[in-house]
Amino acid sequence: MPDPQREQPQPGRLRPDRPGEHREAAALLAAGIARARSGTGGLVLLRGATGTGRTSVLEAAAEDAAAQGMRVLRARCAPGFETGPFAAVHQLLDSVVEFERPDPAGDEREQAAQLRRILHAHAGEAPMLLAVDDVHLADGPSYRWLVEAARHVGRLPLPVLLAVTERSQYDIEPPAPGFTHTLSPALVDTHTLAPLTADSAARLVRAEHPDAPAEWIAACARAGAGSPLLLRALLDDLGAVLPFAGPHHPSGEASPPTPYPPFPESSAALYPGSYPAAVHWWLDSAGPATAEVARVLAVLEEGWDGTTEEPAGSDSGGAGPLAEVAGADPARVAGWLTAMTGLGVLRPGPDGHPRYAHPLLRDAVLTGVPDARRRAVHRAAAETMLHRGAPTATVARQLLLSGPVGARWAPAVLRDATALALRDGRSDQAVAFLRRALEEPLPEDHRQRILTELGSLECAGRDSSAGMTRLTEALRLHGTPQDRVRAAVALGTALAGRGRTRAAVEVLRTVDGQLTGHPDLGATLQTASALLSDQDQTVRQDVYRCLSDAAEQSPELVGPAARALLVRYAATAALTSADDAMRQVRALLAEPAHPLTEPFLLGTAAAVAQWADELDEADRLVDRGLAGQRPDLLHPMHAALLNTRADIAAARGEFALLPAERPAPAQGPSNVHATTLIALVETGRAEEARRLADGFDLREAPDNWELNRFLYARGVQRAAAGDTAGALLDFLECGRRQTARDVVSPVVTPWRSAAAECRLALGSPREALALAEEELRLARVWNTPRTVGRSLRVLGTVTGGRRGLRLAEEAVRLLTDAPAAAQGELVPALLAQGRQLTAAGERARARECLRTAARKAERLGAVRLRTLAEAALREGGARRAATVRTGSGSLTGSELRIARLAADGRTNTEIAGLLHLARRTVETHLTSTYKKLGIRRRAELGQALAGD
Repeated sequence: MPDPQREQPQPGRLRPDRPGEHREAAALLAAGIARARSGTGGLVLLRGATGTGRTSVLEAAAEDAAAQGMRVLRARCAPGFETGPFAAVHQLLDSVVEFERPDPAGDEREQAAQLRRILHAHAGEAPMLLAVDDVHLADGPSYRWLVEAARHVGRLPLPVLLAVTERSQYDIEPPAPGFTHTLSPALVDTHTLAPLTADSAARLVRAEHPDAPAEWIAACARAGAGSPLLLRALLDDLGAVLPFAGPHHPSGEASPPTPYPPFPESSAALYPGSYPAAVHWWLDSAGPATAEVARVLAVLEEGWDGTTEEPAGSDSGGAGPLAEVAGADPARVAGWLTAMTGLGVLRPGPDGHPRYAHPLLRDAVLTGVPDARRRAVHRAAAETMLHRGAPTATVARQLLLSGPVGARWAPAVLRDATALALRDGRSDQAVAFLRRALEEPLPEDHRQRILTELGSLECAGRDSSAGMTRLTEALRLHGTPQDRVRAAVALGTALAGRGRTRAAVEVLRTVDGQLTGHPDLGATLQTASALLSDQDQTVRQDVYRCLSDAAEQSPELVGPAARALLVRYAATAALTSADDAMRQVRALLAEPAHPLTEPFLLGTAAAVAQWADELDEADRLVDRGLAGQRPDLLHPMHAALLNTRADIAAARGEFALLPAERPAPAQGPSNVHATTLIALVETGRAEEARRLADGFDLREAPDNWELNRFLYARGVQRAAAGDTAGALLDFLECGRRQTARDVVSPVVTPWRSAAAECRLALGSPREALALAEEELRLARVWNTPRTVGRSLRVLGTVTGGRRGLRLAEEAVRLLTDAPAAAQGELVPALLAQGRQLTAAGERARARECLRTAARKAERLGAVRLRTLAEAALREGGARRAATVRTGSGSLTGSELRIARLAADGRTNTEIAGLLHLARRTVETHLTSTYKKLGIRRRAELGQALAGD
């Protein structure tokens, strides 16, 4: 391993290709050498921070002087290198043959005079270069002798150049006066070596690694921190570990370039370890106070990520906390941070505070720092930052690495940081904060709350097994009745989500039996049981039977949310109309509701309102429900609300607003998968739809309502792809399963209409007619334009002839006069009417119908329906529909909705959150909108939309 203290030049690296930062210093020394050879002495002082190459430049000058015939005397000062007075001067003159050391017991002045006489005597024989490295480390007598020698050389015509190097770096301890403090500036030529620039460092790296990628070279240059010493040591280590044998094969054939491995961020990846050794020498040279601050800064960086927005004036990552933790003068620490940033050791981080230039440099600084010391620093930093008013997340990140603190403020900070992380969508960080909070001593009720929150997040994320364990433990702990209910609902939701619906209901019933005297909490558990039972057909029947019996026998014990679920049950069982259901739901919403039951009431009411085509009211209810959801508590209504939001978009025909990112399959297909599949079909993305439809083995899927919805969606996909027989099987299987669950109303899955169209296409009109008529009968029970209009349209198609045309016309009239909620069904109704008009020979009216269908399909973004309308126009002898391509009339419903939100000042992120879309989906729609409106920027949206 090379000795970092020598800073010697390396052949082929820094000489002759020395950095440009050294050339001016080399020229200054060369000029001094020339003057000495001509008989005029002088003093050249090279100053610079540790590792900037003072020794390299001085050694190179000594070699040049020797090559020109000068006598070169060298001394390198170091603490403890040689004891006794005049140790450095003795080292300098030891090479003189006639040199006899003065009596060490003599007077310092006498010894100094004798040593000067020796120097003068030999200076008369030949020009001399006295090269003294690190003069600041010389013993006291030698230091004074060299200063006096500089005066003599400057005053007398001696052919002697005194060249000395001196460390000049901002350290925590104030520096002693420099070598030239008492000398006249006229006697000294001084040069301060600058750190390597990024370009200079990159050139040196590229000289050894010409094939390395630019980012690898830049990382190497940053880790070199502007120091030739550190950069040389790093290149030595990298040269030893990189798996490159050379640019050519032994045969002489050129070898293909080998990909460079990722640049290391840990000293453990370096061998033989020259770089960490050089970093440690750099720290030792700076003194214990500076080394402590440097190491504390490195430890603190482990808890900083630079992503938190800090308030103006915050010093959580600056000199104040660093100085307090390290026990140093804050003013000196601030100066040190500035100086190290200037040298290249530190760089401004994303938050503006100084950070180490590269993680590898930070890791090398930390090498050898005990883990206990690191934890102590993080704890002290957390407490200091807390008292200084640092952001909560900044304090919490230090606590993540501190180990248990045992103070009451620590878990409070971690929970506050959890809430902030969840607000910003950083669930992984929230999990880390809660796990750390559990390491603190906590009262049992606090521990229960944290276990419930953490288990909820883990079950919703990637660590569901750990989450189930935590929720189970939370339920065993003693806490308030409200907290036990929250834990039970979270555990029940997790169990039901993994297909264990009966176990979920049993957990809720068990806790209900333990909460005597709390009817509101019992109602919450009762409602949660009913909602979770939807995941299992048998359990659902049992739960709803008990709930119905309770509503009849003891209605005072059944709360508003549970009664809303009974209204929803009646709607799906075709036992009530939409008007009657909404009347009941609105009455229930007007009743006071317990905070724990309100989410169930809002979510259930939103679903009923969506089925009743009250889509604006459903939207408002969904927004209220989601606003009340805690992201750190697992709750069955959260997924239900998102499902309703997707169903609202599908009901409006806004297929492009349906989920752009398909969730990864869990136990089986979900309702989100179903709505996404239909959206892919309707927007013309047939291949994506096929891949999603074929992505599940339904034999392994849980027997729940979401499977039924997916079967219907897969039937839609198969029918659109021309697989009519396969589609029919899916629709019939969906119907069988739904009927077994008492879900017979077409408000949820209109499987009979879809199956009727398949039966007709397969040549079974009688079976098709029976299905279509039954669908219309059930639709009239619910009696909304959307369900009745769809049933009329299919029955008209199946019936055919004049009666079929009348039914189709009735469907179009009903849907045309209906609210916007039914517009998604109007396009297929117009298409059916147009086809029947064509068949009846009324081509003019048919073309008008089909062109209207094409225009509306264009606005909705319904590519499949628009294509069918245009195909029907061509079959009827008409040209392709002239759809609007510019102006607000050309915008699809999705584009128009997003554009209006953007015009109102919403950001893309806010719009994505409001509509539950991916941000890139919003960006894509806005780009298309700008083109259609002929505008270039967001500020023009309001005027463009108003102008049209």
